[in-house]
Amino acid sequence: MERKCNNLSFLILMQTSKAIHDRIKDEMAKNKLGITEFSVLEVLYQKGKQTIQQIGNCILISSGSMTYVIDKLEQKGLLSRNACLDDRRVIHVTLTEDGNELMDVIMPKYHEFINHMFDSLNSDESETLVQLLKKVRNKV
Repeated sequence: MERKCNNLSFLILMQTSKAIHDRIKDEMAKNKLGITEFSVLEVLYQKGKQTIQQIGNCILISSGSMTYVIDKLEQKGLLSRNACLDDRRVIHVTLTEDGNELMDVIMPKYHEFINHMFDSLNSDESETLVQLLKKVRNKV
């Protein structure tokens, strides 16, 4: 007996999310970055200096995974870790000059790419989509 989800809204949302994720993954591969690596760089680019925990909370991955990703990005010279002067248990992460330069190149293309994916929606449709997604999110 086949057991499948009959909630079409959920299925389409998950399929759309996966399709978007896969396209972003492909785009970031062109820059020799995984999607999680890009997500870490994006947080630092947009918010500036962050702790590992703050970054993890923004991109919703565990601290163990964060350490691995940050190690890889540090080895590539795209970010650096610095001990907090006020609390030695806290490590701050910042983009290096190379990391900022890379993100200066990537982000305009990324925004253009995202805008292109949603340009088939008019402003009313876009607002409706936002409101519907918030409605579902707030119930969770």
